[in-house]
Amino acid sequence: MPKWRRLAKKNGYSYFVISDHSKTAVYAGGLTEAQIIAQQKEITTLNASGGIKIYSSIECDILNDGTLDYDDAVLKTFDLVIVSIHQNLKMDIDKATQRLLRAIENPYTTILGHMTGRLLLSRPGYPVDHKKIIDACAANDVVIEINANPYRLDIDHTYIPYAMEKGVMISINPDAHSIEGIGDIKWGVISARKGGLTKAMCWNAQSLETVDNWLIARKKKKGIL
Repeated sequence: MPKWRRLAKKNGYSYFVISDHSKTAVYAGGLTEAQIIAQQKEITTLNASGGIKIYSSIECDILNDGTLDYDDAVLKTFDLVIVSIHQNLKMDIDKATQRLLRAIENPYTTILGHMTGRLLLSRPGYPVDHKKIIDACAANDVVIEINANPYRLDIDHTYIPYAMEKGVMISINPDAHSIEGIGDIKWGVISARKGGLTKAMCWNAQSLETVDNWLIARKKKKGIL
């Protein structure tokens, strides 16, 4: 059993999401289409062996025009898709907001990652119209991430009440770039509690059965299953 899977089991997780960077993020080892196929085959083998359910995902780059850096034929092979901006961060509020809105409207987008791209004590996030983005996530059944990396904690906890008011679920993601990084989820939990997030509105606090059913129902609704 891989070390990360043992750690997940030790922490009581019943499911786990594998979400590498996408191909545009060459600097971060983003996956080519061929590597995706190989990874998904390995995930299928591991799932067949029982134990913790592994979901196949990708952190897909939102390109400058708001499109994603894989085509639909690739995106449809994942259980879920997280979308994030990693490049061309110098934008005004209109540009950043429109870029995010187009990505949110893509039917394959499941979760919006680190909404502003901020790095605390290092880099301010690009300006976005938070309420407009949250409204779009509500309209498109898109979950919003709290990135639990202690240098991100993005979306900021102050916007959690508005997200819940609009019926938008929050996923607390560790953004782990190492096995040890899985433990960073605790910082996201603290931020979520600070914002008043409830268990019912925390996407990855739901049972395995609930998450399975939610993903299937969402794909059927979007016409992509």
